[in-house]
Amino acid sequence: MSTTPRLADIAAQAGVSEATVSRVLNGKPGVSAATRQSVLAALDLLGYERPVRLRQRSAGLVGLITPELENPIFPAFAQVISQALAREGYTPVLCTQTPGGSTEDELTELLVERGVAGIIFISGLHADSTADMGRYDRLRGQGVPFVLINGFSEKVRAPFVSPDDRGAMRLAVTHLASLGHERIGLAVGPKRYVPVQRKIQGFTESMHEVLGMPGAEAEQLIQHSLYSLEGGQAAASELIRRGCTAVVCASDMMALGAIRAARQAGLSVPGDVSVVGFDDSPLIAFTDPPLTTIRQPVTAMGQAAVRALLEEVGGTPAPHSEFVFMPELVVRGSTASGPRSQGQDQG
Repeated sequence: MSTTPRLADIAAQAGVSEATVSRVLNGKPGVSAATRQSVLAALDLLGYERPVRLRQRSAGLVGLITPELENPIFPAFAQVISQALAREGYTPVLCTQTPGGSTEDELTELLVERGVAGIIFISGLHADSTADMGRYDRLRGQGVPFVLINGFSEKVRAPFVSPDDRGAMRLAVTHLASLGHERIGLAVGPKRYVPVQRKIQGFTESMHEVLGMPGAEAEQLIQHSLYSLEGGQAAASELIRRGCTAVVCASDMMALGAIRAARQAGLSVPGDVSVVGFDDSPLIAFTDPPLTTIRQPVTAMGQAAVRALLEEVGGTPAPHSEFVFMPELVVRGSTASGPRSQGQDQG
């Protein structure tokens, strides 16, 4: 087939006149955007190459590295970030770490080899207080701008974007205490992660301020586990065994595990045990019961990360600072009055 576009074929395919096709191919004015689009679509459909000047110019690739996609909060971030990048003409490249698959370092190397304009890391090794932060210095040395979401290190000179983990715990504890709960447990991930350390700090401070509980006693109500449904189930089982009537979880997935743990113990949610999640990930409003959770401002955080990255790509060095976003409490059906307040006049 000839590679020279035949005007008649394209016109027939697009449902427009040959003169209109000619105007589009020669970049002439006087054609609506919709018509122009249908002519280009016809060109693609018939297998012709677009004239060079009509090809979509990409401002470059931007890498996005996420830990996994099973927790719905990560696809939610990926979607916001990808849309924000595409609006600015960049092509997002999503890289996911999988157990036994590529590590963060291998994915970073792969992206650098591809000549990406920059990289956004979500909940990566920067959140692990035991990890070697030298890897980010080396990346900076290669001239690749990057932004880090969820996690913070004094040692890394780059913009960070985080939710206020301490503030999130204050929201959860205040809400549960107002319902009459006094023994509130916290189910979190491994202690080496910065967001976990911040949540613990916020939790113990809030338990002291709101309920007058000494720090040492509040620490007895913290259970570390994995960020998964099974992890939440194991942590909540232990907290319920310790007499907790409410459990705050560090992710929605853990919260679903906590609901399962309560039911396995023959308890109802929220009748006997209240559960609060963290993230407000997609579909979590439709669980049984609908989950009370602390919403991470994903859209604002994702857009801020892209803005900070593109400023640096554009030659404005991004400050070594942390943009902290306040989460909000979304009250649904998994929290209710605690045992103390049930049946009492709440006047």
